[in-house]
Amino acid sequence: MQSSRASKDGTASPAIPEIREQLERILSSGEFLAPDRGRRFLEFIVDETLSGRSDYLKAYTIAQEVFARDASFDAQNDPVVRIEAGRIRRALERYYLVAGHLDHVVITIPKGGYVPSFSYADGADEQVLQAGSAADLLPEPQPDKAEPGPARPFAGRGTPWVWYAVPVLAAIVGIAALLHSSMFSSVTPSSPPRSSVADLGAQPRITVEPFQTVAGKAAPADIAQGLTDEIVGQLTKFKEILVIAAGTEQDANAPGPRFALQGSVRIEGDRMRLLARVIRQADGAVLWANNYDADLRDRNLLEVEADVAQSIATTVAQPYGVIFQPHAAEGARPDNGDWEAFKCAQSYYTYRAELDPRAHAGVKDCLERTTKRLPTYATYWALLSLTYLDEVRFQYKLESESPSHPLALAMGAAKHAVNLDPQNARALQALMLASFFSNDIDAALKAGAAAYAINPNDTEVAGEYGFRLAMSGKWDTGCELISSAISKSPGPEGYYEVGMALCAYMRGDNQAAELWARMADLNHNPMHHLVLMAILGESGKFEQARSEHDWLQTNAPMLLENIRKEVALRLHRTQDQERFLGSLRASGVTIPSTDTASGNQ
Repeated sequence: MQSSRASKDGTASPAIPEIREQLERILSSGEFLAPDRGRRFLEFIVDETLSGRSDYLKAYTIAQEVFARDASFDAQNDPVVRIEAGRIRRALERYYLVAGHLDHVVITIPKGGYVPSFSYADGADEQVLQAGSAADLLPEPQPDKAEPGPARPFAGRGTPWVWYAVPVLAAIVGIAALLHSSMFSSVTPSSPPRSSVADLGAQPRITVEPFQTVAGKAAPADIAQGLTDEIVGQLTKFKEILVIAAGTEQDANAPGPRFALQGSVRIEGDRMRLLARVIRQADGAVLWANNYDADLRDRNLLEVEADVAQSIATTVAQPYGVIFQPHAAEGARPDNGDWEAFKCAQSYYTYRAELDPRAHAGVKDCLERTTKRLPTYATYWALLSLTYLDEVRFQYKLESESPSHPLALAMGAAKHAVNLDPQNARALQALMLASFFSNDIDAALKAGAAAYAINPNDTEVAGEYGFRLAMSGKWDTGCELISSAISKSPGPEGYYEVGMALCAYMRGDNQAAELWARMADLNHNPMHHLVLMAILGESGKFEQARSEHDWLQTNAPMLLENIRKEVALRLHRTQDQERFLGSLRASGVTIPSTDTASGNQ
C-alpha cells in the first residue's frame, strides 16, 4: 500500500500518506472519545498494517505491545484486547458520525479480527453496514476474535457483556443543570414532593443487597460497599421504581420487595470482575445477569464504580429495562406495592415499544383510572400525558378516535405531573414533548435540559431530548444524544433509527440516511415512510420514492393533504422545513400551498 492502488474488488484504496494523515486527524480530534491506551491500540494496528505485518495482529501480540502483558498472557481468561477493540470501533463510529462525515478516508476495524480496513469515503457507509451484517452471522467469537454483538452504521443497538463508559455530553449535563436550577428552583419544594410520599406503593420495589466479596489477592470489601452505594444512588433517579435499603425492618407478615439486585466483586492483581443479577424474590427466577471487567491500571476506581453503576441502573430500571419487561411480573405473589398500577405502567411500555394501535385505547383507559385512584403520583400523570400526545404525533398510525383536544389534555397532564414532582424526569419529559408540539420550543428545551440533568441514564429522556434538540435546529448536539440512546435502549424498536436517518439526511449523507430509514419502523408508521420518501427523492431514486408515495396515498392520504402542517410540527426551523419539502417535491409529491384539513395540533 505504498500508493493508491486497486483493492481486491477493483476499487481504489487510499495511499499510505493519506491513511497516516487520516489517523492523525482522528487522534487529534476531540470527538474521538477513546482513552490513551485505546489511541495507542489504534495507532499500533494501523502502523503494523501499513508496515506489512497485519498477519501478526493477534490478541497475544497486541496485549504485549499495547497493554504491557507478559508472555503468560491468555486471551481466553483476559479479554482486554477484544474489549478495547469494541470500544475503538464505537469511538470510530461516533467520530465519523459527529466530526468526520466529510473526511476523505475512512478507517474501520471490521468485526472478527484486529486488522484495520481503509477506504475512500464514497464506499464507507456500505463498508460499515457490511461489517455489521457479516457480524450478525458470525458464530460466537473465540478468545482471539472480536467481541460479540451486531454492528449498525454509526451506532449499535446491542450492549455487549463488556461494560464501558458510553460517551456522555458533559457540556449538556452542565448546561442542563443550570437550566434546571434556574427554571425550577422556584417550584422545587424543600421537603419531598407529595407524589414521592403519598403513593409510594404505586412503584415496583427492588432491594439492592450488599455486594459480596470473593477472595482474591486483594480485599475488595470497600469496593463492594462503594459499588452497592453507587448503584443505589443511580437507581433512585428512576421514579418508576422504589429502592428499598437492604436490612430495613419490615412487618413480618408483609411480603418484601418483589425484586432484588445481587452482586459480587473479585479482584486479582489489576483486574476486577463484577457479577450482577436481578432475581424475582417470590420464586427465585433470574430475570437478568451480567458480568463486568475492568483493568484498574488505566482507570480511576471511582470512575469504574460510577460507570458500572450507571450501566446497571440503565439496564434494570429504564422504561424498557429488566423490571418493565412482560415476564418480570409473571407467576408470583405481589409485594406490598400497588401491582395494578405497576401492570398499568408495564402495559404502557409494552404498547409504546411497538406503538400497537390496538393497545392504545386500553392503555389510555388504564392510566386515566390509575391517576384517579392515585391522584398525587406524578409518573402516571406523565405517562397519561405521553399517551394523549401519541394521538397528535402518531395520529396517522394509531387511527384511533381521539378526544377533541388531545394536545391540550397532554399539556394539562404534563403540567400537573411537574407541579406534583418538579424533580421527576418523566414528568419533565412529558412537558418537553407537549411544549414542543405546541410550538413553544424554548419551554420544551428547558424542560428537556432539566429532565436530562436529573437522570442522564434514562435513555428515553436522553433520546427524546436529542430529538427535540435536533429538530429545533441543534443537529450536532441532538444527533449525538440520539446515537447514545440507540446504543443503550431496547425500545421503542425502530423509533430512534428514524432520528438517525434524519441526522444523516441533514448532513447530506443520503446513503447512511436511507440505511437508517429502512431500519426504522416502516410497517405501519406513515411518518417514517414520509422520511424515507424524502431521502429517496433527495438521492434521485424516484421509482422507489413513488412506491413510498403510493403506500402513503393508500394508508395515510390525510398526511399528504396536511403535509406542510405535519412537517412544521416537527421541524422548527424554516430552512429545515423547506429543505425537507423540497426533497418531497423531488420525489414527485405535490406540496399544497396550504393544508386542506384542520387538525388537533
